Amino acid sequence: MADPTRAQIAQVEGVSELITPNDEFYVIDTAIGVPQVDHRTWTLSFTGRADNPFSITYDELLAMPLVERYITLCCVSNRVGGSLVGNAKWLGVPLRTLVERAGVRPDGNQLVGRSVDRFTVGFPTAAVFDGREALVAIGMNGEPLPLKHGFPARLVVSGLYGYVSATKWLTEVEFTGWNDFDAYWVPRGWAKQAPIKTQSRIDTPREGNITAGTNVIAGVAWAQTRGISRVQVRVDDGDWLNAHLPQELTIDTWRQWYLEHDFAPGAHTIAVRATDGTGRTQTDSVRPPRPDGATGYHTIRVNAA
Repeated sequence: MADPTRAQIAQVEGVSELITPNDEFYVIDTAIGVPQVDHRTWTLSFTGRADNPFSITYDELLAMPLVERYITLCCVSNRVGGSLVGNAKWLGVPLRTLVERAGVRPDGNQLVGRSVDRFTVGFPTAAVFDGREALVAIGMNGEPLPLKHGFPARLVVSGLYGYVSATKWLTEVEFTGWNDFDAYWVPRGWAKQAPIKTQSRIDTPREGNITAGTNVIAGVAWAQTRGISRVQVRVDDGDWLNAHLPQELTIDTWRQWYLEHDFAPGAHTIAVRATDGTGRTQTDSVRPPRPDGATGYHTIRVNAA
């Protein structure tokens, strides 16, 4: 596994930590209160269009071979430059292992995750087999999965927005047809398929006043399953400048970046854009989060004095 200490930016004040602490990791869900699930009686069932449907207890899940994976999650409602994104080390059972045990049939081409509060997500079953990281997670950053993040188990699927993949308090995985069921958010105006878009964010400086002269501009960029190959910064109407990129942790995590720039006194605009591992640069077209994720360049305004 990649070593996070080798990818960390050294001494750049204000930039997001490479690994988001559990108590700082964003929380977005439909639950009115955090479900209190007794892991001693909890089970996870694999049902629907499968040859070998089964249920598994918490202790049985823990007894299976576990893996740790660094994966960045992002909420589809995150606006450009927003904070509804975080990176963690997840511990769990590969979802593929469990799906293969269930023997999903070809007509079970949608995987539906159900929470104890009956919230649902849905994504193509093919995503389980296309090489991306996907877990039934029971741990987060070296600790048991916190209650507010889905204890006793949740789905973590790289490269898909949470509303189609990240079921907390998971209790059932059902295999059904793609056209036979729409998960919770789809009838409410959100897209049924939701791959995460390439995005970048300026963490420092913040909008407002800065000291004239040399300042560090820094932040994070993400394009899960594709990785980040380049981040560029533009000040005012100048050229796009390549930012420094520390070692990438994995293609499934955000990547920190930084650039030093000499600011003359006065008002300035700073923009950032990222290019993913396939060579595709994020679009400058400004769109809101609905229906499948916000787009555009994160841009801030500062006054150097």
